Amino acid sequence: MDTSIRSTASQDRPLPLSPWRRWRKPLIALAALALLGGLGSLGARQLQSQRVPQFQLSRLSIAPVQRADVQRDVAAEGKVVAANSPTLFAPQAGTLQWQVQAGDTVQAGQLLARIASPDLQARVQQERAAAAAATAEARRSQAEAESERGRAQAAVDTARIELQAAQSAEKRQRAAFEAGASARLQWEQAQDALEKARISLNQAESARTLKTQALQYELEAKQAAAARAQSQAADLERQLAALELRAPHGGAVGSLLVDNGSNVARDAKLLTLVDLSQLDVQVQVPEGLARELSLGLPGEVRVAGQPVAVKLISISPEVVNGEVAARLRFVGQQPPELRQNQRLSSRLLLERKSQVLSLPRGSFVEQSGGRYVYVLKDGRAERREVRLGAQSLERVEVVAGLQAGEQVVISGLDGVADAPLIQIN
Repeated sequence: MDTSIRSTASQDRPLPLSPWRRWRKPLIALAALALLGGLGSLGARQLQSQRVPQFQLSRLSIAPVQRADVQRDVAAEGKVVAANSPTLFAPQAGTLQWQVQAGDTVQAGQLLARIASPDLQARVQQERAAAAAATAEARRSQAEAESERGRAQAAVDTARIELQAAQSAEKRQRAAFEAGASARLQWEQAQDALEKARISLNQAESARTLKTQALQYELEAKQAAAARAQSQAADLERQLAALELRAPHGGAVGSLLVDNGSNVARDAKLLTLVDLSQLDVQVQVPEGLARELSLGLPGEVRVAGQPVAVKLISISPEVVNGEVAARLRFVGQQPPELRQNQRLSSRLLLERKSQVLSLPRGSFVEQSGGRYVYVLKDGRAERREVRLGAQSLERVEVVAGLQAGEQVVISGLDGVADAPLIQIN
């Protein structure tokens, strides 16, 4: 007996497939993709808005690119110094007595101070006495030389007289021998006496010459010793006179470096004398620009806000702390209100270019090193590579990268680190 339960399969029938069920999965996939795309676009826009720097237009300095004159110059801070400002030193050790005060106006040759030096005064007296003794010795030697020359001349004269007597005797003996009144032996003796007298005269003349030379040399030595003693005495007298310090030129006493009544050593600094009639401006120029300087370069300094023409007159041959000292002199009459060590701003003109593309100088020159600028366009500032040329305090030459009329942000972009784009609000 069959007890199995019958199924309902005979009652089932297939139903037609619904269109929704057919396209449900593709539609869901498309909706998911659209949602993800929208979220990605929104995130990208938010991320982009976060990365682009934004600045207010009122904070920026904007200038157009235009043609103008650009001069390349060197700017430096200078100070007023006297063209002639010597420092006086003590010529000898001694006690100092001032005759002027700091700030006094003095004339050339005016007495400034005296130095008392007893040692030097004693040496002067000694050298004067030694010079007088040497001069007297030279005169005594000269008198003695005259006497010796007289004796030598007397010996020559005596020898000459004896020669004349011998000549006369020989002449008489010869005549007597020829007349037969005398023997030949007597004539020969007279000839020998004549020859002896001739030799004696030659010896006397030679002795006179040698004696004269010896006396001359001795006299010259005595005279040289006297001249040396006089020179030493004169030098000490000059040193004694130098103990009275006098102004080498007119001017003003800058500062007294030693107190009145002090004992000073030789070559000690005593005072500075400032010639206010001629003032210069000393500037410190960076070592890298010093090689472009040459004597006679024109420039200007600012005195009470007004430009005054100057020119370069000297350049130091040494470098100190990466700088070279240079000195400027006023062209024409110097301003009357200048003071020693007064600070002035100055600049030297190296090159001048007429009507070239340029921009006003701004912080972009230092921030980017002059490699790029930000050009304003459609509410944004785009970074652009440029090449700069001559630079002055006011303007900077643009060699390449910009066109005339373009608006450039020259300052105000602090904190921007090479951003390719900047949003301007």
